[in-house]
Order: sequence, then structure tokens, then C-alpha cells
Amino acid sequence: MFWTIPVAHDAVEVDFDGAQARLRVSGLELFNDHDTANSLTYGLGLPGDLGFAYPHIDPVQPVRARVSFDVKWNGLVDTAEIHNATQGFEGSFVQTGATIRWSSVEDGFQFQSEEPDPARNLFAVIGRERNGISFG
Repeated sequence: MFWTIPVAHDAVEVDFDGAQARLRVSGLELFNDHDTANSLTYGLGLPGDLGFAYPHIDPVQPVRARVSFDVKWNGLVDTAEIHNATQGFEGSFVQTGATIRWSSVEDGFQFQSEEPDPARNLFAVIGRERNGISFG
């Protein structure tokens, strides 16, 4: 996950033993930053001369937007148990199918994803993990 944001407690449903989970968010206000470079530079773009191969990306100022999404994980594909004492990490993971429905609205533009198609899923996992002070 590239970014995180708090959501209402009831936006998340998890039945780990049933290999199912859901995340539903409606009308979340955020900024549309156009692309990753402008998101990371607060709309300043990239000059293209960074000492390594990277294209010039024009500055684009962020625009207020609202997004809604419904992500569903469902159907057991595989399981994994991981215990890594060296890195202080352990977890139980369930590979599942998944779909997402996404929409966004901003001044002068709106987007609605196509109907979710489980056949287009490449990889999806839900898990329970412990690390840091919770490890062990």
C-alpha cells in the first residue's frame, strides 16, 4: 500500500477463517495529484536531470476530489504461515480472489470503473501479521 488514511470502523469487514474481507468507502475527500511525481513533490513535477535516467514531468497542481471504492476479497486460493525471527515478523496469510469498484469526481471530470471482473485479478492476499513490539 502506497498511502494510508483512516476510515470508519464499519468500512472494513473481515472473516479471515472464511477467506473473505471487504473495504467500502464512499465520498472520501482527497487531492488528485495527477501522477506519483507530482504527489511526492506537492505539484512541482520533476526536472528530468536528476543524475540518473528519469523523464521530465511537468508540474501539475493538486485538485480537490472525492473517491468511492468497494474492494472485496473472496475465495480461498492458498495459505501461508511466515515466521521470521531475524526481522521480527510473523503472520498468517490467505491468498484469495478480489474485485474492486472505483469512482471519482472532481470539478469538470468524473470516472467510474468498469464492472468488477474476478477473472482479471492477478494476486490478492489478506493476512494477520505481528511485528515490532507485538512480535513473539
